[in-house]
Parts: sequence; structure tokens; C-alpha cells
Amino acid sequence: MLLFQIFIGDHITTCLSPSVYDMICTAGFEIRENCDIHTIITQNGDIRWEVITDCVTYAEPGQGLDYRGSVRLLGPVCEVVHLHFLTLTKEQFEIQYAPWFQWTNFPELFLEIFDALESLPSPTVSLSIMKMASCLERALGDVFLLIGKKCPFLLRDLLASEELAQVFGHSVMDVLKVFIGSPHGLNLRNILWHGFASPQEIPPKYCSMLLLLMAGLGQLLKGFLQQTEVALVHRPFVTLTNLEDLMVFPGVTYEILSVLKEVMTKSTFMLKIMLPYWEMALVKFRSHRFADCTMLLLTQLEMGLRKVFAAINHCPDRLLTAESTALYTTFDEILSKHLRDGRVNQLPLLLGEPAMEFLWDLLNHQEGPRLRDRLSHGEINLLEFPEAAASQLLSFSLVLSLRFMDEEVLSMFKEEAAINLLIRLAGDYSSRCHPVFRLKKQVLSCEESIRIWPLLSLPEELGQESARLERNSEAYACYSLITKILRELCRHVPENLCALCAMGDTGALPTVPWPRLLSGLCCTRISTLFCPRVVLEVLAVLRSIGSQCQRVSSQVAASLKLRHRQWVERSLRSRQRQNYLHMLNSTRLLSPVLYLILFFIVLELVSIHIVCGKDAHEYQKYLKFLKSVLQYAENLVAYTSQEKNKWNETIILTHAALLKIWTFSETKQMLTHLAKRELEVQQSCEKTCKSVVTKNT
Repeated sequence: MLLFQIFIGDHITTCLSPSVYDMICTAGFEIRENCDIHTIITQNGDIRWEVITDCVTYAEPGQGLDYRGSVRLLGPVCEVVHLHFLTLTKEQFEIQYAPWFQWTNFPELFLEIFDALESLPSPTVSLSIMKMASCLERALGDVFLLIGKKCPFLLRDLLASEELAQVFGHSVMDVLKVFIGSPHGLNLRNILWHGFASPQEIPPKYCSMLLLLMAGLGQLLKGFLQQTEVALVHRPFVTLTNLEDLMVFPGVTYEILSVLKEVMTKSTFMLKIMLPYWEMALVKFRSHRFADCTMLLLTQLEMGLRKVFAAINHCPDRLLTAESTALYTTFDEILSKHLRDGRVNQLPLLLGEPAMEFLWDLLNHQEGPRLRDRLSHGEINLLEFPEAAASQLLSFSLVLSLRFMDEEVLSMFKEEAAINLLIRLAGDYSSRCHPVFRLKKQVLSCEESIRIWPLLSLPEELGQESARLERNSEAYACYSLITKILRELCRHVPENLCALCAMGDTGALPTVPWPRLLSGLCCTRISTLFCPRVVLEVLAVLRSIGSQCQRVSSQVAASLKLRHRQWVERSLRSRQRQNYLHMLNSTRLLSPVLYLILFFIVLELVSIHIVCGKDAHEYQKYLKFLKSVLQYAENLVAYTSQEKNKWNETIILTHAALLKIWTFSETKQMLTHLAKRELEVQQSCEKTCKSVVTKNT
């Protein structure tokens, strides 16, 4: 069945459940009474909090807030505040309220939101509430840290904290809970950030009220700071990292934007009621408002994927917002392996690994940008949000939307070379933020670092002395072990790279084209989706080994450079000269040893999923072996530091480590051994089956 056919007949008019729709679109309009704005805001611009908090009602003792009753009573207050703001010019608003937004560390945002208030229900109002909610959460976190130690991650926990109640008062915090802090209330933050509410369903008066509440909180905070004589310190914004690895699509052009605008009207991925958000996302990108564009795209990607999720898993009710007693269907479940009832989630199978890995990179992986988390919690400076991130998300959204189109229409779009390129790049995508990719990148970086070690030539007399020291050391034993281990590992290199591992029968240390071999192995595609815990544990140890090797390489390079300069300047004392000779002998050995360890790491990485087949006892033995290699690498870091300079000891240490590696290798319990054994069994079974079939025919 074509993906397009799944959604023919999209007549969805709301994605809010009846009770949520009632709370947002009805409850706040049931009481029709005229409030006087001067009972809420004084002539001096002070906000009378008691008028607002008096509207919050409570259920039976011990049952908390009466959310619907509170929304009913707050409705007229919100209306009069909204009408009041509409009577003000931007200059009047700025003079009266701008000082009270300074505490948020983003005061210019609120002047921009004021301009949006004249809009009828529109994407601008929804976007304004989203931005205000994230800014408020970040600012409240800063206030929390005036008293508390560790800021809660979730907004609802932040609003329920005693620390904020000490600053603003319990009744004020209850007002915020009604608007943004509880699934029982309006819950404006969550229904918008998760893409449930269409633009027509968000009354602008709630945006105005949040604007007033932000100013009112600023007034209360000023009093607290004056009373306690403390200063509010803002946490620095988070800088998005590893974005360069995610740049797989070319920059968005006007051609791509035009195609996406046309696709929006033809793809069944988008809900018709949500199209204004998609349209505004394009407008924001064109006007270089990249954070705004990304916010809108993220909410609508979640909405579109939830629509596919509900259809493919045969649970259409999950398209609606959850009631207050149940969890929403959000990215967390949409992109998971299993549903809450234990069934296999069909969405990853439908989208395929490349699309799933892109989404996981962008949203979930701890070493990725985690765009939705960072934006929704106010951790990113919106004014400095990178164009590249918005561009990648736009391109991916286009490719994803094309999959939900009629085949004939799709073929027309595919005639465009730029579109074909995007489709191909998306189809070839593999994770850039998973530990697997990070380990590959680490190995290649370390290899490059070792390759450029400045092994500088010595005067002849020093060279002769160095050679004599080398003949009398344990180095020969180490070289012999390196050769034996290398020969064994080379038997497990994939066929296409075997030529790079060709080794003669001489006793000399083999010459291996390490850059080509390691980069070739790192090109092997490894599944990263839903990695089991044991795989992640092994990856963590391998990465630690790689990290220590990188440190050793950096230290050796720095020491060689320093000592060579001192030699040229003739500033080395006799003892330092001897130490320099020991260093050179040690580094001649360390270079092939570090290459060998990198080779081992990548071979184990290529077969990483084989670890799932080990029983608990064998797994612990394997983990213990890996940790012994890690211990060796950590000791090397200590011995090669400029403070210790224990170069002779590194050779002794290396010999012991190589013996351990060789001994474990003989047990054939490395992952690369087990992978080859598994392949041989599989090939034997296939050969037997073919033989039986041939015999029977």
C-alpha cells in the first residue's frame, strides 16, 4: 500500500480531545462580565496580583486546584488585559512594561510579542506563546538557583518547587500552573510545543495574559532582590555542538522553498488545519528567523509523525491530546522501538533506518543538538540560532513529506535534480551523533595525530647510542608480539580490505597503510538504532580507550617537539639527553602499539552487535579484558606526561599489555573472532541447504 493511500480522506478538524478543547476554547469564555483594567493594573503600571490570584479556585481540601473553575474566572481578566494591550502603542507599552522584562534576559522578545497581539488567532500567537513559555522556564530556573542547588528539568516540577514559592508566593505559582504548568489546566506550553493545537484554537487573550504575568513576575522579583540584597545571575546559553557532522544536505535554496510550498498542499503528511504553521515556517526562513522556523517545523514534524504513528499502529485515538490522566503521544513514544502495550512500533519499520537515525540525531542522542529539548526549555539564544540547523530540518521535512504523495505527482517532483539529490542524501544517511560514529571519528583523529608525530633525525653519534639502547631493551619482545597480534587480527579484515593487510613471512614489523585501512574499516555501516545496553557499555569502554590513546599521542607529540627544540638549542643537560634517547626509543615502539590498538578497536566496533550473543559470564570476562586495555592506556597517559617522563617504564608496561592482548586473542573470544565464526556457520548452513535442494531436484 502506498503511504499516500493511508491518509486519503483527511477530514480532521481538531487534534484536541473534547475535554482539552473545552478547557482551551470554551471555559474561559463562559463568564461574560466587564472588568475594569484599573483594578488589575494601577496608574503607575503596578500589577495587582491579588485580583488575579483571587480568580484561582480550589477543589475539596487535599485535591488541589480547580483548574476549569479557575480558567472560567480568569477568562474575563484575560479579555480585559488583551483589550488594554490593543489600545497601547508600541512606545507606550515599552515605556510602561519593558523594565519588568529585564529579569528574563531576553527583554526584546516581549516587544516583538506585543506586535503579534493584533493578529487574529494565527500561527503568530501560537509561536509567541511557545517562545514566551520557553523564556519563562529558563528565567524561572535562574530565579530558582538563587535559593536551590539543582534546577528541576521539567517545568511542572519547577513551578511546584518551594524555592520559587519563597520568591513569588504560592498563589502566584498556582496562577502559572493554570496557564502552563499542569495537564489539568490550559497547558498552553505542552499542547503547542507538541503540535496538538491548530492556530485557530489558541485565543490571543491568553497570549496577552502571559505577557502581563511575565511583567508582574518581574515586579515581584525586584522586591525580593531588594529585600534579600542578592543579584540574579543568568546561566549562559547552550551552544549547539557537532552541527558540522549533521550537515548532509546542501543549503536551502529558493527552489527548494518553492517546492516545499507546493508539496504542502499535496502531501498527506501535513494536516490541513496545521498548514498555516508550515507556511509561516517558510516565511520565517526567508526572513532569516531561523529559530522561529525550526520551532514551527519541530512541532509539525511531531504532529505529522504522530498521524503516521496512529495510522500504522492502528490506534487513531492517539492522534488526540491525552487526558490529564494519561501521557501524550510525543516524539519519545513515536520514535521508540515498542509501544506502551509491548507491541512493536511499526513506524520505524515504515520510515526506515536512515530517516529514524536522522530524527534520533537531531532530537534524542545526548551528543547531538537535541533541538526540541534545547529550544523548548529556553536553553538557546534565539537570535543566534544557526541557519544550518533550520536548513537541514527543512530539507529533511521536504524529503519526508514527498514520501506521502501520489506516485504520479511524486515522479514530477523527482524530475528536479535538486530534489533527487535530497532524496538520495536522505536515503544514505547514517547516524552522526550515536557513540558508534563518535568512536569512528575518534579513531581517525587519533590515527592522524600519530601519523604526524615529529620523529626528527639525530646527529650520528646520538643515533648510534639510541640504537644500542634499543638492542638492549624489551622492545624486541614487544615488536614480536605486535607482529603476532597483527597477523591474527588481519585474518578478520573484510575481503575488500584484505590487500591492505598483506604481510610477508619476515620477522620484521609489518608495514601497514594505516590511514587507508582504518578509514576503510570506519566506512562499514553499523546499525545504531535501538542499541541494547550491553552494546552501549562496550562502546563506552572502547571510546575511553580511544580517548586515552589520543591523549598519549598529543603528549608524545608535544614532548618530542619540546625536547628537539632544546636539543637544537643545546640546553639539554646530560640526564635530560639520556631521557631524550629513552623517549625516542619508546616512541618508536608506541607508534605501532597505538596503531594496533586503534585497529583492534575498529575491528571490535565492526562486530559490536555480536556482544549480544555472549552469556553473562563470557560478557563479564570480555568486559574485564577491555578494561585491562583501558588501564594500560591510562597508565601510558601518566607515564608519557612531561611531569613524569617514564619512558623506559612504558616499554615494560607495553610488553605486559601486549601479552594480555595476545593471551585473550588465543581464546577466540574477541567480537571479531565470534563474528567470523558466526559467518562460517551461516555459510556452511547455506551450502548444506543448497546441496540438499540440488540432490532432491
